[in-house]
Amino acid sequence: MTATAPHFGPPPSVSAIRRPLAAAGLLAALVGVVFGLLLAVAGPASAHAALTGSDPQDGAVVDTAPKQVTLTFSEQVAVGEGSIRILDPNGKRADTEAAPLDLHSGSTVKYGVALHTGLPDGTYTVAWQAVSADSHPVSGAFTFSIGAPSETSVALPDNEAGGGLVGTLYGIARYAAYAGFIVLAGGAAFVLACWQRGAGARPLQRLVVRGWMTITAATLAMLLLRNPYTGSGKLADAFDLDGLKAVLDTKPGAALVSRLLLLGASALFVAVLFGAYAKREDEREKKDLTFGLAIGGAVIAAGIAGTWALAEHASTGIQPGIAMPVDVLHLLAVATWLGGLAALLVALYRTPDVTADAVRRFSRIAFGSVLVVAATGIYQSWRQLGSWSALTDTGYGQLLLVKVGLVAVLVGVASFSRRWTGRLATDTGAKATDETAVTAAAPVAEAETEATAEALSTPTPTPTATATATATPTPKPESESQDPARAVQLARQQAAVATAEKKRVRDADPERSGLRRSVLAEVGVAVALLAVTTILTSTEPGRTEEEAARTSSAAAAPAASGPVNLTLPFDTGGKNGKGTVRMDIDPGRTGTNVLHLWIDDAGGKAMDVPEVKLALTLKSKDIGPLPVVPVRLTEGHWTATGVQIPIAGDWNVSATVRTSDIDQTTVDKNVKIG
Repeated sequence: MTATAPHFGPPPSVSAIRRPLAAAGLLAALVGVVFGLLLAVAGPASAHAALTGSDPQDGAVVDTAPKQVTLTFSEQVAVGEGSIRILDPNGKRADTEAAPLDLHSGSTVKYGVALHTGLPDGTYTVAWQAVSADSHPVSGAFTFSIGAPSETSVALPDNEAGGGLVGTLYGIARYAAYAGFIVLAGGAAFVLACWQRGAGARPLQRLVVRGWMTITAATLAMLLLRNPYTGSGKLADAFDLDGLKAVLDTKPGAALVSRLLLLGASALFVAVLFGAYAKREDEREKKDLTFGLAIGGAVIAAGIAGTWALAEHASTGIQPGIAMPVDVLHLLAVATWLGGLAALLVALYRTPDVTADAVRRFSRIAFGSVLVVAATGIYQSWRQLGSWSALTDTGYGQLLLVKVGLVAVLVGVASFSRRWTGRLATDTGAKATDETAVTAAAPVAEAETEATAEALSTPTPTPTATATATATPTPKPESESQDPARAVQLARQQAAVATAEKKRVRDADPERSGLRRSVLAEVGVAVALLAVTTILTSTEPGRTEEEAARTSSAAAAPAASGPVNLTLPFDTGGKNGKGTVRMDIDPGRTGTNVLHLWIDDAGGKAMDVPEVKLALTLKSKDIGPLPVVPVRLTEGHWTATGVQIPIAGDWNVSATVRTSDIDQTTVDKNVKIG
């Protein structure tokens, strides 16, 4: 029997296509407005530790060796013995090798290390490494000089903490953990919310179980790699039991262990979902079990998502009490959307009896998930950026733009999927009628076929034989009429043929084929999107990067070109004791400077005095007074070369002028140098 091909409706009109595009444009405009308002009211914060200051500063030249070196960070960091190392020009340790001193004061995060006494002049290297509050390792190095700069045999490290082979493996494990969670949570949600009959489908069972195996293996790998990832960078240290014990005492280690415990509970959830639930026949019992599994699964999924929120970017910076639940909601929405996509793709390719109703239900859930992802993503972006400049001028902002672009592409492809879903749902009634007709006609066709075969295989009886057969019927052998094994085999063959035919008919369905291709494209974009998201989680937020740059610029950036000019009126009180000191400090930056000094009398003419002394003091850093002894060049003109300005800041410049044996005075003025 040949089934009549279903009639497909006409393609959507131009106006039908423009309507969703207009809605998408309006949504994009609203998102832009909200994003702009959030950035406009952004306040200072940080979410990825950065070095914001040091004493001595990078490149500073100090006259005498300091007793200790201090480092100031933008947020709380974890440091230990060896986290801050001071190396002399020959590469030997110049510090006492003790654990860093905690020098916190209020909200200022500062650590210091003591130096040996009697250090010789030369260039010293400060190398540091720590773990920020959002679980990511940070490191850096800089130099300062005692007396004068010198050559040094110490090479500044060109790789950052968390790099190398260990960093690559840790990044792969982080990606696998995200992917496994998305497949596990999204696949289970697809079965419970969209297609409950799918609980008995082997392809979907394998997908969800593989998601569970992936996140479990990735979490174990991250737990082992955590010690070398934040420390030595050596792969062999992954099996250091002391290092593993130290990791378990940290917040990221506790989060990974909690994730493993929750994955144990999720294994029980998966076993019930694909075991007792899949075999349940009673509708009332199945409904109750569906409710219980939905509540339990949501709690477990939220707990697993919380292990990321509690140990990464959301746990630091501004509004952590809001940011952490928003981060959990964001990850759950992503899992529902992208994990459901993966389950739908498997169902469309490997399970021929997935229904149009299931596809339509997922389409509605996916649309809601996209709205949640957009809303929570805008809030997270505001927290991590804080300004429009950070969106384009920082690595985090540029990666975020790539992510937004991929999301836009994904939403665009999803709009085509929704169109295919609508057309599939429209044609469901006609196709169901055709399939019912085929199913109803099948027994009749089989009966006709069997009767025809029996008639052809039975010889034409003679009248005598007919009469004899009518009088005495000949029974069939029992082996032919009552063979259970043959009946079971025949039933299996018929079921396989029916399934193959059903799959062939559905594969030939243009709507279903179009939907499969569209969902496959969505999954491909989602894989790239997840990779960018994984990189973002280990990238310094734009807000922190800009804050660190501003702080460093304010402390160490060179001043504007040109010397620093000072004018200091004085009055020694004696005869002809009034005048003015004019001073130029060139170039007016940290390092070596040349100082010129002119003394004018009250009439503005050059004034010769017996003695002039100068001193520089940086009160904020308790440096000085640093004496400067100028040399007389001509009448009223004095100069000093090799004047060392060790670090930038608001320096107090004082001049002592003696106009006679008993008449002298000291005048001073604060000036920004460096």
